[in-house]
Amino acid sequence: MYALKILPTIVTKYFIRSVFYLSCLLFKVNPEKVTFASYRATRIEGNLNHIYKELHGRFPNWTCNFLFKKYNTSIIGKFDYLLHMVKASFHLATSRFFIIDDFYFPVYAIHPRKGTDIVQLWHAAGAFKKFGISTVDKPFGPSSEYLKHINIHSNYTRVYVSSSEVIPYYAEAFGMSADRIFPLGLPRTDYFFNECEHERLKELIRKDFPEIKDKKIILYAPTFRGKSHYQESFRCPLNFSEMRKHLAEEYVLLIHLHPYMSSGITINEEDKEFVIHIKNSFNIEQLLTLADLLITDFSSVIFDYSLLGRPIAFIANDLEEYTKERDFYYPFLSFIPGPFFTETEPLVNWIVSGEFDMVKIQQFRERFFDWIDGKASCRIVNHLVNEEKALENYFNKDGVENG
Repeated sequence: MYALKILPTIVTKYFIRSVFYLSCLLFKVNPEKVTFASYRATRIEGNLNHIYKELHGRFPNWTCNFLFKKYNTSIIGKFDYLLHMVKASFHLATSRFFIIDDFYFPVYAIHPRKGTDIVQLWHAAGAFKKFGISTVDKPFGPSSEYLKHINIHSNYTRVYVSSSEVIPYYAEAFGMSADRIFPLGLPRTDYFFNECEHERLKELIRKDFPEIKDKKIILYAPTFRGKSHYQESFRCPLNFSEMRKHLAEEYVLLIHLHPYMSSGITINEEDKEFVIHIKNSFNIEQLLTLADLLITDFSSVIFDYSLLGRPIAFIANDLEEYTKERDFYYPFLSFIPGPFFTETEPLVNWIVSGEFDMVKIQQFRERFFDWIDGKASCRIVNHLVNEEKALENYFNKDGVENG
């Protein structure tokens, strides 16, 4: 019965495999071709964008292809996505590097061709919420039965992560050998070390949102609830009016939702000068750079933000449910680098007091980043193109840049 239920998925798998093998018969692997693919966005961004810029800057004559499409559950949307996967199958067969940042179905439907590296630049930093095979038979994850037909997170030849600390968890989540997981850093965090861009960014945000003026910025960035790209109901635990009463003179609150979230935030008219929902104009790296303080729940942006050495607070009203549905790699309450709240009032009191434990943030940062230098993209591209000697010469044994 279950096989019948996922019959369309099985048919799609073999269709993709057929296109892939036909492409292998007709075309060779192009040693100077790179394909970037994701279904998280409609254009290149985040880790993929930083690696693209580094690669293109060094090898401008290489061919770069981009496969970015969000899944649409309508009949037309499904057909359109099938055509997208046909293109993906061709590029999987002919690219030297096929680079992704999330689950990407065509990768698991084929047997990789010799001469092609399938590179996973996972969109989340560190290891926080369980994912991949770590969630098998949980409400969030795939079922054991599904894995008999689709071997998810298989076929990666290289995975890049932020630190040695998290390698065992990625090996578990992807069902792969730890010796193919490399702790060279998170490409998108290079942005945090670009001071020139930061000054331009501050000008842009104040131009677009003059109500910010010279106020400090609190960023609220909750994580996604749901499975795959389907959002479950989300009830925001923050009382915006309560926050405005006590914080509006000194702070403004920016909201940034996970890419798969589409609802769950309601802002009253009287709170709109204090609460600003940022939808498309600034990405998460930019907003983290601007923020003086981060509020989240279970989002892995805490790893990125720890690089900036600023306070982090946690608030949620569904910790127990979330743990049952998905769980964490570490015990949540003892792991997080900031206080946990379930209501707005004590959170506000904490912000007003200004008593932030910055030592805890520093320890967290050093635990989950082997490199804190803004050169992750450079290291990864060196490794991708087999320039191990260049990598060794670029840094001495203590991790200090030479020259």
